Order: sequence, then C-alpha cells, then structure tokens
Amino acid sequence: MPKSSKRCSAQPTVSKFFSGISSTSAASQGYTNKILGQRKKTTRGEKEEGSQKKRAKLTHGSEQDNADCAVTCPDGVKGDQSGSSRISLSSSTLERLKSFSCHRDQENDIDPGPSEVWGPAGEGHSTGCGDETVDRGTMEQEDEEQSTSVLSKYQGLTLNQFTKAGSAQENFSETSTTNKRTKSIYTPLEQQFLEIKAQHKDVLLCVECGYKYRFFGEDAEIAAKELNIFCHMDHNFMTASIPTHRLFVHVRRLVSQGYKVGVVKQTETSALKAVGANKSSLFTRQLTALYTKSTLVGEDMNPLLKPGELEDVEDVVVDAPNSYLMCVSESYNIKTKELTVGIVAVQPSTGDVMLDCFQDGPTRSELEARVLRVQPVEVLLPSNVSEATERLLQGIISASTRADDRIRIEKRCCSQFEFQNALKTITDFYTTPQKSDGTNAGSQLLSNVMSMDSAVICCLGPVIQYLTEFNLEKVLFCTSSFWTLSCKTEGMVLSAATIRNLEILHNQTNGMVKGSLFWVLDHTQTPFGKRMMKKWVTQPLKSAVEIRLRQDAVAEILSSECSALPSVCTLLRRLPDLERGICNIYHKKCSTQEFYLIISTLSRLATELQALVPVVHAQLSCILLKDLLLDLPTLLAPAQSFLNVLNEKAAKAGDKTQLFSDLRDFPIIRERKNEIEAVLSQILEHRREVRLILKNPSLDYITVSGQEFLIEVKNSMASTVPQGWVKISSTKAVGRFHTPFIVQRHRQLLQLREQLVIDCNREWINFLHQFGEHYHMMRKAVCHLAALDCFFSLADVAKQGNYCRPVVLDEERQIVIKEGRHPVIDVLMGEQEQYVPNDTNLQGNGKRVMVITGPNMGGKSSYIRQVALITIMAQLGSFVPALEATVGIVDGIYIRMGASDNIAQGRSTFMEELLEASEIMSRATSDSLVILDELGRGTSTHDGIAIAYAALEFFIRDVKSLTLFVTHYPPLCELERIFPQHVGNYHMAFLLNEPDRHDDLEEVAPEFITFLYQLTEGAAARSYGLNVARLAEIPEAILQTAALKSKEFEVVVNTRRRNNKKVFSEAWDIKDKKTLIEWRLINS
Repeated sequence: MPKSSKRCSAQPTVSKFFSGISSTSAASQGYTNKILGQRKKTTRGEKEEGSQKKRAKLTHGSEQDNADCAVTCPDGVKGDQSGSSRISLSSSTLERLKSFSCHRDQENDIDPGPSEVWGPAGEGHSTGCGDETVDRGTMEQEDEEQSTSVLSKYQGLTLNQFTKAGSAQENFSETSTTNKRTKSIYTPLEQQFLEIKAQHKDVLLCVECGYKYRFFGEDAEIAAKELNIFCHMDHNFMTASIPTHRLFVHVRRLVSQGYKVGVVKQTETSALKAVGANKSSLFTRQLTALYTKSTLVGEDMNPLLKPGELEDVEDVVVDAPNSYLMCVSESYNIKTKELTVGIVAVQPSTGDVMLDCFQDGPTRSELEARVLRVQPVEVLLPSNVSEATERLLQGIISASTRADDRIRIEKRCCSQFEFQNALKTITDFYTTPQKSDGTNAGSQLLSNVMSMDSAVICCLGPVIQYLTEFNLEKVLFCTSSFWTLSCKTEGMVLSAATIRNLEILHNQTNGMVKGSLFWVLDHTQTPFGKRMMKKWVTQPLKSAVEIRLRQDAVAEILSSECSALPSVCTLLRRLPDLERGICNIYHKKCSTQEFYLIISTLSRLATELQALVPVVHAQLSCILLKDLLLDLPTLLAPAQSFLNVLNEKAAKAGDKTQLFSDLRDFPIIRERKNEIEAVLSQILEHRREVRLILKNPSLDYITVSGQEFLIEVKNSMASTVPQGWVKISSTKAVGRFHTPFIVQRHRQLLQLREQLVIDCNREWINFLHQFGEHYHMMRKAVCHLAALDCFFSLADVAKQGNYCRPVVLDEERQIVIKEGRHPVIDVLMGEQEQYVPNDTNLQGNGKRVMVITGPNMGGKSSYIRQVALITIMAQLGSFVPALEATVGIVDGIYIRMGASDNIAQGRSTFMEELLEASEIMSRATSDSLVILDELGRGTSTHDGIAIAYAALEFFIRDVKSLTLFVTHYPPLCELERIFPQHVGNYHMAFLLNEPDRHDDLEEVAPEFITFLYQLTEGAAARSYGLNVARLAEIPEAILQTAALKSKEFEVVVNTRRRNNKKVFSEAWDIKDKKTLIEWRLINS
C-alpha cells in the first residue's frame, strides 16, 4: 500500500484521557506515542471505489507502522506535565470518564528526553472537523470543507487538563488559534464559535452546521441535561447536536428553563462561495436570533400554520398566554423618605406596552400587586436593586411549582437606569428617522415620552436597549398605544392580597386557572380575546357610563334577534392569534405561511363583516356593538391589497422565489428570473449539439439525485463520449456525463438561483416593511375583535341560571345584593348541590360595617369573598349571580385574609398580618370596600382583641369605608352598641345538637353542629371549634379532654367577666392620664 494512503491502526481508548495520573509508571517506562493529525482529501472517484476513508485513525502502536504518520512538534515544546489543555470538561463528565478508564502502565509512561513529544492516542485529533456546509443532501461536501489540524499533546497529563478552564470570561476571551500551554490547534469551526461566544458570554449558542445545530463546551453540557440528548467529546470541546427541523422544539424547552438562547446560522451559500474571494475559507456564520422567555418571536419559533398545531407537537413548550417583559426602577428620596417605583411592561409578541409610577412601602405591596396582575415572564432589574425588591421577586419565583412558570431575572448595569443615560437612550431612539413605519414624527414621539414620570423614563431606556438586542424595539414607536397600568381615576384598585385571596387569576390550592374568577368569566374563543378578558378582570372600571355601555352590549347579545350577532360569533371561532401574527409581521420575523394565514384571515373577515353592515345598521340598537362592527371593515380593508400580490401555493409552501404573482413591482426579481431563463435556454439549445455528437436524435437530459442536465450513455456506447466530458456518476449499465459547456452553464445557473433566493429574501423584508404603514390600523381592528369576543363571553356567563344585570350607581356608596351567590363555588357545585344564597346590605350613609361571627367552617370566608367578587363582576360590566344587585362605584377592594408567614422576606405570620392591615389603613378611602378576616389571631388573646378592636374602630370612625369584619372575638360585637347607626352584628346560622348532660364533668362531650350557611342578624356567642376538630377526625379521647377544659375555662371567664365588667367599663371611659393613675390605685 502506498505511504500516502496508509492508515493508522490503533483506536483511541478512554483510559488515554487519564494517562497522566500515574506518575510512578510514567517515570519508569519512557514510552513514546504518536498521533496522526493529517486529513486526506479524496476525489469523488476514490470515494465511490471505497479506496479511502473519510477520517484518518489515531494510533499509539508501533513506530514502524506509523512512520509516515508522525508529526513533529514545534521547537521549544517540552514534556511539561503541568500544562493544561483547553479541553472543557465538567466535573460530572470527568467522573463518568474515570469510571470507564483502565490504567495500563505502559500507556502512562513519559519520556521527556526526545525533542519530539507525542500525546496519547486519546488526545489525538485526526481531523479539523472544521465545518459542515448548508448542503444537507450530501456529506461529501461537508467533509471537503473540514480543514486539517495537527494536534500534538503531552504524554504526561493531569486531571486539571480536562476541567473547565476558569471562568467563562477566561475561557472565551483567548481566541488565538494556538493553545500556548498544550500547543493544540482549534479547528476553524471551534475558533469561529469562540469568537461569537466571546461577544455573547451569557448566551447558550446553537450553531448551524449543515443539517444540524451543534452546541459546544459548557453549552453542550447544559443542552444535554435540559434536552436529554447525548453529549460527547469532539476535539477540544464537549459537543451535542439537534436536527434542524426540531430547532423550535428544543429552543423553546431551553428558553422555558430560563436560558437566553442564540441561534447562529450560516450566512453564505455554496455556489456563491465557490466563486468568491474566500472560497477556500470556512463558511461565515453570524448570530441571527436571540430568544428569552419574553422575546420568543421569530419565524424559527413559529413554524406551524394552523391554530392548535403547536399544542399537538410532541414535547413542544407552547407560548404562555402572556409573555411580558417588565422593567423595574427605584428611587428613594432621603428628605421625604419616600420610595418611588417605576415600571414598564412590554409584550413584544403583541405590541402591548404598560407604564406605571407609584409610591411604595418597605413591604413592596404595590409592586407585588402589579407583578401579580401583569404576570411577567421576565424582569429587568438594575444590578444595585434594593434587597426588599429582590426578596419580593425571589419569593414569587420560589412559589412557582414548575421551572417553566418561574420569572426569569435579567440584571443590567445600573448606569442604564440613571436618568441622564436613560434620557439619552430615549432621545436617540425617538429622534432617529424611521422610514415607512407609519409612526408620527420623531419630535412628537419624544414629546409624548418626555411627559412621563422620571421613574418611568428610567425604565424605558433600559427596555429600549434590551429589546434592540433582539430587534424587537419597533413596538415602542407607537407611544399612543401606551397605557397606564393602574390609573386610579379609571380603574378599581386591586391590591396584591386581594388578587391572591379572592383567587382572581389562579386558585390558591394548586395555582391553576380553574377555580378562579377568570376561569368563570373566560368563555372567549380567541387568544387575543382571552388576553383582553384578563385585563378586564384585573382592572374593573370606575366610570358608570362605560360600565353601562358594556352591560348594554351583553344585554343586546342575550336578547337581540339580530342575525348579524350569531354570524359574528361564528367568525370568531378557530381564528388564529391575529394579535401575535400582525406583530410578527411588524417585526419582520414571520414566515410566508404565517403571513398568508394572517392576511387571508383578515381579508376574509373584512369581506364577511362588510356583508353584515346593512343588517347591523337596521337591527342593532347597542351603540358600542354597532360602532365596533361598523369600524371593522374599514380597518381591515388594506389586507386585501397584500393578499392580491401573493401566490397562494408558493406562500403555503414557503417558496419565496415564486411568492409574488405579479412582478411589476419587483424589478430585481424579474431581472434575475430573466437571467435564469436565458441560461436555461442556452443549456436546452446545447442539447442539439449533444444529439449530433452521440447520434441520438431522441436524447434528452435527465435528473438523478438532484443532479440536473445529465447526459446518460450506455456503457456499450462509451467509446462515442468525447474525452473532455465529465463523468458525474455511473451504474453497471450506463454512465452519466456533463459536457464542459454544461459544467460552466450549470455553475452559472446555480449562482443565479442562489442570488435569486437572496434577492427574494430582500424583497420579502421590504414587502413586510410596507405592512408597517398599516400595522396600527390592523392592531386596532384586532382589539375590536377582542372586545366582541369578550362581550360574547360575558353573555355566555349571563345565560347561567339566576344571573341578573346589576344596577351601577355613580355617586352613591352602597352594596345591596339580594340572594347573592359565590360565582366560582356556584359553578363548581353545579346542579348536584345548591349553593345557599345570602343577602348583603351595606350603606355608606347607614350601616356600612358588618361584624360577622359564627362557628368555624360556617361559611364566613366564602360569604365575604362572594360580596367582593360580585362587586368586581358588576364593575367590569358583567351580569352577577344574584336575584337583584345594586352597586355603588368602589374605588378599590382591600383584603386581609388567611394566615401564612413569609420566610423569604423574614416576616412571621403575625408580622405579615399586621403589615397587610397597615397597608389597608393607609390606602383605603371612604369609597373602598375593606374586608378583614380574623385580624389579631396571630398573637395572645388580649393583644389580639385589643388590636382588632382598635383597627375596626378606626375604619368605622375615621376611614368610613364599607367594611366586612370577620372575627371570633365577642368583645368586638360591643361596637354595635357604640355605633348603632353604622355597625351591625351578623353570624352564620347553625343548629346546635348538644349531647346528653352528665353530672360528672369528666364525661363532658363536644357539641354537634349542623351548618346552615345562612347569614343571620345577631352575634354568635361561641365559635364551636371542637366541632371542627371532630370533622378533622381528632381522636375521641382528646376531644373529651378538650371539651372538659373548655367548660372549665368558660366558667372561669364568665366569673371574671361578671366581676370585671364594671371595672372595664370605667377604664374605657378614662380620657386622661391623671384619671387613669387614680383608677389604677383604686383597683390595684
């Protein structure tokens, strides 16, 4: 066998990775190994005959067999065992390799004497593994692209050579080709990866290599762990790979776990590269896309066409209903000791932008309320964020049971949040000329932004910088669509405790939507309708006029015989997510399939809604519904002009070269296609000449395995083939050839086709850019459709039994409900069990406080939640579960309920209870609804009664709010006697079944209670906790002991009460310190 084709015989073993462990054996043998690092390039014919392999093998065998494989190390390279390799292995991977290793003394020996130092076979790198081309049909081209690398290693290695080389900054900042310590050489692909990684250290990179995407180094180990794929050593890095058609599945899974993922794609094509100046170099690659939880927008992440298909794909992580990015800034005024918090919440996938600025306290309750309302998936914070804010967010994150539900925290340089820097960013952003994006002039945009609070400006600057990294900043140009998250003049205030305790968005049992108020009200049929319903539920209205307009729309749907309404409801069914779709188009990040789906849907809606216009004019009476339906055809009209340009078949197939049916507006594409036609005509004309040469008048070109214009000649006629023809392939019967003319023209044709693809992509982006002129109009149309969807949803809710239209009063403070029911429990119980309805009568100028007592488990908490939920439903425009209801406008609902500590923020149960009560006292007004459930129970009885008494008296006398106060402290019922016009005592009714009486106190048994769940006037004397203990199956012996002790305590307390009633009454009437001292002397 010629030396040029000799193969090295030995294979690398895992034990070679640990050849430097045994220093004793290394010193005794002086064994020398050799490594082959030279790649052999082969011709196509040699590959077909199988005379040469794609990859050379490594050897550690005899020097005679490998004499021609030896590679001499550069001068000055010594057998220094202390050098460390660039190989990047985690400790877990190292342990796995150690478990497979077997020590062989002869392999671990070292001979430091010779000038040539040969590494162990396991260290050898036979190829450069440089690159894989974009041509996924053949692996031959991939192999030819890979460059040669010669890697010489030391025999004596240490385990440190296989651990990660320091921090990420160290590992990727050194981008020189040669490792100074081990003299190893990075492959061109690895060098390219290092250069990109050095610019994006916090990004997990997926690198396109032919038909797959590869991960390298630590990224590969993370991907292997999260995606459950195989990770192995390849040259200098661990590596793992995924197929290209599953990119969206795996990126979504990595993003859902909180990683920032970057997609690196090849930016060159084969034919154009072959004639370029860099034809012998590596394919160029660039970071083309970045993804996080809030920025999962792009053609690669939404490859499917029909609604619901994404949910059907195995293992895919579907889009969250809301994917908000929230930025938080804080500023503390030392003089006034006030903390001002600013937030900006952006949903890049829908273009929704919310702003807010507010004062907050040490508990960050206001910030918590907004986080619970917005439910962001990602939060931007300054690096110097306060400890209280960080603890709050960490507490919310830790409460999530699944990793993909947790908020991703991104900390940015605190200088970005400084007012001057943020203002400069905003000024540069809004004054830069934007071509054809349909926005106002830069000066107008800037003036709109400058009117915002400084805390909001400090957030907007970092948001602009962050979204610019993802090319998603365009949603911030439409400042007219910005809206304030919690405008007290427009919407009801719902505190964090209110959202949590009333289970507005999620139940408290397992955190799911089922069992929440949103679950009851959400019968929407579209994703964008669901998002709007969520906004309505979390921010009820305060304008009685707007509330009545919504009620009119719901009532019209319920009672009207207009034929247009069922047609509109049918149109809404199975619509794609138009809001996300038009936003993807606006970002220029959509596929042809998605564009055609969205535009054709909008065009169809415009046509069908236009046909309903006469019916709407004639039969509808509701002003709000009529305005929405009549505006839609005009807003959707531009969609048809975009649809007329497209070739439906090509759009659905994703073929951009045939996408535009009329090329009059696309001269570049028309010119390129004419050039292609000219070359094709020349090749077809050349067929005459070929027929004459081969004397075959019926000869025609054939295509085999993607190779075009092949001339097939039987082997028996091979002598007639001219010598200059190029043989492409052959079988036993025929040979297939290209003439020199075809070779030249075919190369030119491939170049023109690839250039056509580039031109079509450029024109496609320009075509999407034109959509920007109509984006805001289309978005307004989608908002109209979402509102219609919400009205149909509320109408479905109102169709349930015994729902009524509440009367909403603007200037009166009252909540009057007749036979009201808890909306969630009513639905959960269904028809099997009937929920016991209850009345409510709170009057701002009359009895505005209800003190509710009664046995445990008697239904007190359900009742007070029922009143709050009915109030919320009434003010968002819904019908309510009651026989009758009259509700005055409530500016906010504040709730203190439940008992739980907050270990994450260092607060005990009682501290948490009092902090929430303090927040309510400082924020509630006379127009608020305040609900306090068992305030004061977290401490001793006397302290608890005192705190509860004083707090309730404060709300009665000073705040004058509508108040529901649940308590087990009988002394609080005395406030009815002190404030008879404003306070009423109530209890949840029950039947008491007392056991047979015994003279012997040792045989006392607890009473049996039958709950009636009916609110009744008057106070309950006892809470009957032992009955709940029986329901909880506490052992009978313990119950009897507890009953006996209860009787004893009751006797003692009653005796003391009779003796101290007069004394207590005297003490309560004391108004000054002198009288108090005299009273203490008398009663001491």
